[in-house]
Amino acid sequence: MVDKNDALFREVEEELRREQFAKLWERYGTYIIGLAVAVVVAIAGAKILESRRLAAANAAGAEYEAATQLMVSGKTEDARKAFESLAQSGPAGYAALGSLSEAGAYLKEDKRAEALAVFERLAADSSTDPLLANYARLQGASIRLGEADFTEMENRLKPLTGDDSPWRFTARELLGTAALKAGKLDEARGLLTPLLAASELTQTAKDRVNRLMAKLATQELATAPAPAAATPAPAAETPPAQDAGTSAPSP
Repeated sequence: MVDKNDALFREVEEELRREQFAKLWERYGTYIIGLAVAVVVAIAGAKILESRRLAAANAAGAEYEAATQLMVSGKTEDARKAFESLAQSGPAGYAALGSLSEAGAYLKEDKRAEALAVFERLAADSSTDPLLANYARLQGASIRLGEADFTEMENRLKPLTGDDSPWRFTARELLGTAALKAGKLDEARGLLTPLLAASELTQTAKDRVNRLMAKLATQELATAPAPAAATPAPAAETPPAQDAGTSAPSP
């Protein structure tokens, strides 16, 4: 009897569930279907976008490789144009690499003003990765080093010299070089001396800094005030010579 009652209760519960589900479906079925369709469309859209992104990245990679081969083959102008095209139309990462390589091609052609314009354009682009943007600023500063005054170099390089900057050592070396060039010897020494103790600095960079320190020492010697000339001691007073024809007075 208990088993029959349990079976009856189960049948009643199942019937109630079916009725509740039917009511819920009647009320919310359209929304449920719409939500399911939206999920399917979103997943499909994401897969399509990912597929397009991968295809664009693969195409940009092939374009970058072809431009690099042109550069290696000595076809600098053709390579530069290919890099410029990639910088204008490629995905963000490859576009930045294209700009950097375009500037490098300009430098190889000794077109410093054009290279500087590319570096500054890349640095000013808010979509550029901060690491690459700061690298572009560093390269722009290195181009201006021979012509700019110290104030300009300080404005360009000071933001890159902080302890958290990956480009701090090169930025400090460039700024120290600019200070040396401007005759700001104390500032040059303050910037360059700590670099010699930096364990992260390569030996090549330390050799450069040592040469700069040698120039700094030479300039400091050249500008040091000359030592004051010693005052000659007064000559000893000699007694007046006696006239040969005059005899000494008698005591």
